[in-house]
Amino acid sequence: MTITVGVVVFPGSNCEHDVVEAVDSIGGSGKLLWHKDTDLGDADAVVLPGGFAHGDYLRTGAMARFSPIMRAVERFAHDGGPVVGICNGFQILTEARLLPGALYKNRGLKFLCQNAMLRVASTDSVLTRALKEGDELNIPINHFEGNYICSKVTLDELHDKNRIVLTYKDNPNGSTADIAGICNDQGNVVGLMPHPERAAHPLLGSTDGVALLKGLLGDG
Repeated sequence: MTITVGVVVFPGSNCEHDVVEAVDSIGGSGKLLWHKDTDLGDADAVVLPGGFAHGDYLRTGAMARFSPIMRAVERFAHDGGPVVGICNGFQILTEARLLPGALYKNRGLKFLCQNAMLRVASTDSVLTRALKEGDELNIPINHFEGNYICSKVTLDELHDKNRIVLTYKDNPNGSTADIAGICNDQGNVVGLMPHPERAAHPLLGSTDGVALLKGLLGDG
């Protein structure tokens, strides 16, 4: 069965077609969803892609959180549906309270566009289930507000419940505990700052993102 991945487009999204192409290339079917839609159609999984939703005015992801489609995304997530937020999508998931913590300006207040080496810290998520703990991945980052912050209570809970799914080997942005990605208690909602869709073809310099996307499709 072909898995349909709904990719939500907000005003200012700029990675939606990259995600669709990457999903299609590994046997899935990517489908664009507009932020004013009120349902997810036949989507089996959902991705909130990178970009600058609503221009990142007010606070990153804060306006996108109120888009009509987010009600459907929240219901889908609460029912156990796979939801992944990449970069700006991660920021939106924290604003929607589907994931804890917040994304803050990078250490040094510099925009970062570079490759980052990641370590798989947990396979208890829909994104990392096709990998092994300790696997290393070369995945690009492209952000100014990618510094993950949270309270000590939240950090302890993330550690205790194995909800930190990806960490940076050489922390580029100051993120708490080198965190590059986290999931919810059930593992069906995942947010990460690196872009697996930009590491899904040899011409892009790395195919390490394929294993993550295959996990989303339930392959492996």
